[in-house]
Amino acid sequence: MIEAVKFWNEPNNKSHWDFEVDPGWHKFAEMVKIAAQAAKAENPGILRVLGGMSPIDPSFLQGLQKAGALDDLNAVAVHGFPLDWNLWEINEWPNKIAEIEAVTNLPVWVTEVGVSTFGAEEVQEFGFRRTAELLSGRVDRVHWYSLFDLPQSWGATTRHREAEGSSYYRHFYMGLLREDGTPKLALKHFSDYTPEFGLCQWFHFEDPRLESAVEWLRRLGVKRLRTGLSWADYLRPNAEQWFDRMMKALEEFDLTITFCFTPEEKGIQPHHTSAPKNLEEYAEFCVKMMRRYA
Repeated sequence: MIEAVKFWNEPNNKSHWDFEVDPGWHKFAEMVKIAAQAAKAENPGILRVLGGMSPIDPSFLQGLQKAGALDDLNAVAVHGFPLDWNLWEINEWPNKIAEIEAVTNLPVWVTEVGVSTFGAEEVQEFGFRRTAELLSGRVDRVHWYSLFDLPQSWGATTRHREAEGSSYYRHFYMGLLREDGTPKLALKHFSDYTPEFGLCQWFHFEDPRLESAVEWLRRLGVKRLRTGLSWADYLRPNAEQWFDRMMKALEEFDLTITFCFTPEEKGIQPHHTSAPKNLEEYAEFCVKMMRRYA
């Protein structure tokens, strides 16, 4: 069942929102405002959550708040990767949560936190256990990223790809399971923290890992799953059939569904990170997905 919907993913991350088109997040704020109002009207019982910010930035949130983008939301989300990409230490997690709590009355969710095995599996094992110690009971929702490693042949959703150096390659090693499906060291600890801990797993269009994911989620005792329904994917041939299949397979879990990524033909620039030309079309997509699956 769908427990919550999230509007966009990491909007203050330059790999996920086009700052050249919208340097002050004004279009983003208006888009969220319109979409949240529409989602509330469609189904007020579904929680509405701001797309997880990365980096964790109170000033970003204050700007959205001033623009009225948070008025119809039930929670705000943050993403953190202190052992891979962020310029702060893992033990600062409580302070990072407190920084956001200081500028909003909304609950703070951690909807992506993870550690890559790019350097060593032992780093992820330590990182998971320490993250669990720091965040268990501290916030309402924690979603570990992720269950599977990203297949090398698929490519990561970033702007500059290999030019980012090791920052790019870390994307491929965030899973508790290797690309071939074998477990890493941290996996054996995960069920110690379920069902409180959830997972975040993105599924690509017609992802062959879907059935395996469901089996692993059951085995690990996961009740809460975060994934996405891509507006860009929705315009592909057979998109509704794929979405139906995915949502049917995942219906036993409490789902947080992220709505993100602009179809190229709908963007101000022809890129999935671009602000839409028509902000209400994004809201229409959100409502259409809620009507079909919530």
